[in-house]
Amino acid sequence: MKLVFPIRFKLMITLLVVITLVVGAITYTMARLFHSDKTTYIYDLTSVVAQHVADEADALHVGYQERLKLFSRIMLDPALPQRDKNNLLRDLFEDIGEFVAVTLHDESEELVTVYDARSLESAGLVKADLQAYRQAHPLPLAEILAGDVYAANSTLNEALPTLTIALALSDKEEGRRNVASAVVRLEKLLALTRRSSVFETFLLDSEGVVLAHNDISMVVRHAELDWMPAEIQAKLQVLKEGQSAATTLEYDLADGSPIVAGYARAQQGTLVGGVEVPKSAAYLTARELLDTMIWVSLGLLVLAAIIGIVWAQRLTRPIETLSEAVKVVGRGNFNIQLNVESRDEIGALAGSFNTMTTELHDRDEALQNAQSALVQSEKMAAFGQLGAGIAHEVKNPLAGILGYAQLSKRKVDKESPIYKNLLVIEKETKRCKDIIENLMKFSRHESGHKRPTDINAVIEDAATIVDHQLGVNQVKLIKQLDSGLPKVYADGNQLQQVLINFFINAQQAMDGNAGEVTVSSTLLDESLIEISVRDTGPGIAPDVLEKVFEPFFTTKPVGKGTGLGLSVTFGIIRDHKGELRVESVLGEGAAFIFTIPVYDEKMANTKREEE
Repeated sequence: MKLVFPIRFKLMITLLVVITLVVGAITYTMARLFHSDKTTYIYDLTSVVAQHVADEADALHVGYQERLKLFSRIMLDPALPQRDKNNLLRDLFEDIGEFVAVTLHDESEELVTVYDARSLESAGLVKADLQAYRQAHPLPLAEILAGDVYAANSTLNEALPTLTIALALSDKEEGRRNVASAVVRLEKLLALTRRSSVFETFLLDSEGVVLAHNDISMVVRHAELDWMPAEIQAKLQVLKEGQSAATTLEYDLADGSPIVAGYARAQQGTLVGGVEVPKSAAYLTARELLDTMIWVSLGLLVLAAIIGIVWAQRLTRPIETLSEAVKVVGRGNFNIQLNVESRDEIGALAGSFNTMTTELHDRDEALQNAQSALVQSEKMAAFGQLGAGIAHEVKNPLAGILGYAQLSKRKVDKESPIYKNLLVIEKETKRCKDIIENLMKFSRHESGHKRPTDINAVIEDAATIVDHQLGVNQVKLIKQLDSGLPKVYADGNQLQQVLINFFINAQQAMDGNAGEVTVSSTLLDESLIEISVRDTGPGIAPDVLEKVFEPFFTTKPVGKGTGLGLSVTFGIIRDHKGELRVESVLGEGAAFIFTIPVYDEKMANTKREEE
């Protein structure tokens, strides 16, 4: 009897093999990628935490230096009686509870030392203990006088962990240089290293000795970096010498435990902050992800076996629908989609057909939009040339009419009807003159001076100008400005004119009703900034929306507007190499959105040559 092996089982086995290979490859790739991403994250995190520790320690260290200078000024002030000095120093020791002793040195020896006896007594120490330690560990006076700030662990016992700081003082009047040093409690620096329960946090002083550590015994015994391999200590030495601001290292502890560590140098270069985290803890989530992916893969295989049995029964799919759809596309109708049900080659072909028709439809719409934009651009260019000619021919006669009208007013009685007529002539002539000036601006015959400009500052200035007018009309102005935006190469006055035009148009569109105008700025990408002005007004009708940038088109009553405001605005944005668009839904307000390129020196040089 011949053994029959159904094709559906062949397909199912083939499917399972393919699924197994694909899922295995995906699992392996994702595990590798996650491990790589996790490594980068751990490296960045340890570096950031180390830099944070170093910065906070640096801030405390700077504060100690300032207090030490205050002590020194009191001790060196010859105008203060000794009794007053003693009182002031006692008060300072009480107010600054972290200081244990303050010492003044000249270039070769110690001049005077002031102690906080109560702090020493509470720790079971006396002055002689500090003096003996200083004799055994003298300060590098020559280096300090050369400008270096000294910071070193000077802990004598666990009851009083301390830091010694020293810096040079200059007396210009007497022409001498002294060194001031202080023994400072380490409570705040130790608290800094105990904040994290995940990281092993510590600080190293200027000599590479542990200054603060959550293990106080390392501070007491002045531990050095003996738990690190020699090559790692060499890399860290580069950091301490100021050749690098931060670094992340991997090494094994003496017990063989792998460690990821971050080190960062404080800004003054005196202290180094460090954090350590076991690699086993750092990559714990990676192992959990791998276990989860294995179980998911097994589940997918079981699901694939079930689906494979059902799917194997569907060997063919009709293609008549696809054929008819191709004929429809051939007649120029791209707005057609097929219902993709199958997962075989026919289904893939149907999906590709849908993608093709979608792209054809999008490209057809894009082509129509581009054609409309080209027509609009040509309209603007033609109007610019027309405006330039009109401005040349009409501006001078208008100036003459205005001048004669104003001159005639002086010779006519104010009660005379002629005087009133002259007022009308003067008013209307000025209005014509404003229209001509807008035409000249639109045609770029009167361009402004461009420079690197803070767009947020321009928005703030424009908002200040119109805020009162908007408030009087019950319109609230809301600013949503991204901080830290790069500058743009622009004429701030012209951009301010654009924004004021948008604000006033929005207020006028609300027609006295309460509402909001929101102006926002944001960085679209590294080379483009977007500014939008949105209102809660009645919106713009679709037939009006197509014409808002056309010259002399206005929906305002006669005498209320010239129809050139948005045309001039369009010209200004175009002159700044930007793009302007309007979005609106009736009853939901309108938004005018424009983009401005980010300032770039090469772009600025090109624009100067063009101007």
